[in-house]
Amino acid sequence: MNWDDTTDGAAGERLVGPAEERLVGSVADGEDQAVEAALRPKDLGEFIGQEKVREQLDLVLRAARARGATADHVLLSGAPGLGKTTLSMIIAAEMGAPIRITSGPAIQHAGDLAAILSSLQEGEVLFLDEIHRMSRPAEEMLYMAMEDFRVDVIVGKGPGATAIPLELPPFTLVGATTRAGLLPPPLRDRFGFTAHMEFYEPHELERVVHRSAHLLDVEIEPDGAAEIAGRSRGTPRIANRLLRRVRDYAQVKADGVITRDIAAAALAVYEVDARGLDRLDRAVLQALLKLFGGGPVGLSTLAVAVGEERETVEEVAEPFLVREGLLARTPRGRVATPAAWSHLGLTPPRPSGAGNGQQDLFGA
Repeated sequence: MNWDDTTDGAAGERLVGPAEERLVGSVADGEDQAVEAALRPKDLGEFIGQEKVREQLDLVLRAARARGATADHVLLSGAPGLGKTTLSMIIAAEMGAPIRITSGPAIQHAGDLAAILSSLQEGEVLFLDEIHRMSRPAEEMLYMAMEDFRVDVIVGKGPGATAIPLELPPFTLVGATTRAGLLPPPLRDRFGFTAHMEFYEPHELERVVHRSAHLLDVEIEPDGAAEIAGRSRGTPRIANRLLRRVRDYAQVKADGVITRDIAAAALAVYEVDARGLDRLDRAVLQALLKLFGGGPVGLSTLAVAVGEERETVEEVAEPFLVREGLLARTPRGRVATPAAWSHLGLTPPRPSGAGNGQQDLFGA
């Protein structure tokens, strides 16, 4: 069902799958990971965007190389798809060191972390994605490892347990998180360099699209790249995903060259509109505007209206809608903004009593 062709809600109909199945979702699936490996820049000079982060990180790495020492521990925060994993690989490449990649959810016990740390080589980069999801015992072990390059391995149980100190070679920890506020201060303070990854501007995403198109051997015109960039939600991962889908459309429906019209037609097929909203985003706005007059409405009620779980609406759709200024969260519930009415081409209802003075106010 297309929301543009109906005037009422689609309650009970599942509009899209989980976040990772959305074309404009920022979570990488297996195909994304394979393509990203081929498209990733290899050094800071190739990395597009994040100018301040690149400049600061370049100073950190150059100083470490000049001292002949390992680089300080690095914490990268920001939304998925902005390049945190790519920067960790660039750090290893710039330092001429191997990299080991793991994630917070994979480390559930202190022993899991001890096994990883004890096998590191001198100068190696350990990339720990979603570091805020690491278990508390492993987190406490990491404090000592980062600061003193030492861990205490507990052997035995009860009164007979013995702590055996294990010296570690100097290494660089690169932590990545989408929720920096969940990191405890003792862990956050042990990083020598912290950086927050910002969403990309359209002109930066145009450069990303042009670079990726060149690597994928796709012919693209400047206005075609601009059209894709404008619908990519400020995220390079989404820009690359949209580029691949537009490439497929251009190869099947046209001569293989991506122009503005081809890009717009292709993304219309995939229901990604000019502002990057997809089917779920528009469903939330349509329900909020048409069924509830723009709100306020409770999250649970809104989720039922679009046939989605509460968590899906709150964690998948709302962040982008709020960032775009199309939806506001208030103590009374969700409220649509004037920009939401304008984007969907709808007219806001006239406030009660507007134009009639006290007669409407008192019901006379």
